[in-house]
Amino acid sequence: MARFYDIIYDSIRSHVDTDFYLKRIQQTKGPVLETGCGTGRFFCQAIKQGADIYGIDISKSMINVLLRKTEPEHHKRISIQGAADFQFPFKFDLIIAPFRVYSHLLTVEEQISALNNAWDHLSENGRLIFDLYVPNPAMIASGLSNTVDFDGEYEPGKRFSRTVDMKADIVNQISDITMTFKWHQDGRERVEKWNFKFRFYFRFEIEHLIKRTQLTLEKIYGDFAGGDLKEDSKEFVVICTK
Repeated sequence: MARFYDIIYDSIRSHVDTDFYLKRIQQTKGPVLETGCGTGRFFCQAIKQGADIYGIDISKSMINVLLRKTEPEHHKRISIQGAADFQFPFKFDLIIAPFRVYSHLLTVEEQISALNNAWDHLSENGRLIFDLYVPNPAMIASGLSNTVDFDGEYEPGKRFSRTVDMKADIVNQISDITMTFKWHQDGRERVEKWNFKFRFYFRFEIEHLIKRTQLTLEKIYGDFAGGDLKEDSKEFVVICTK
């Protein structure tokens, strides 16, 4: 997944949220923390723009890719840590958890720990911004079967594809997802699978969850342009304050 992450999401995701998060980072004068920085989709651009940004991720593979993409002088800003228990000796003016980071937190206890840990690390006027997807009831009911969401070249003349299967546990609000990666290498086709669980949230659940923490909910937008939540919204863009 780490090897092909940039290829996939530069194609199917970057245009959706990049401008929003980079603008917020640029507007922040003090330190910024990117929770779930992955291979550096935001981190690398923010560093080039002179941001005082730090990045954490629980995946060693993702972090290793990011370290290869950044200058050694910035490596001290990158660490393997999780959202619920990361530790820094200073506060941040902005903490972001982009692209469904909190969907990897499956239990309420983990979710509350992550939100309160963000509160602990925010400066007096700091903000936490994260996004989650608005659940699609039809997709939850039907699931996904052998759905190709990416097919292209990862190197000149070498193809790569990703197929997604998903089955949802509606009662526990958890999707069981399997991603199948196929690519050509050394004259033969390689196949690997990655299985993981993903938590989906509903609007009032998010509001009540934040009420149980020390954070204050400022606003939930329905898109990255600052639009209101509507029936056809696909994003929860959540902004909390200290």
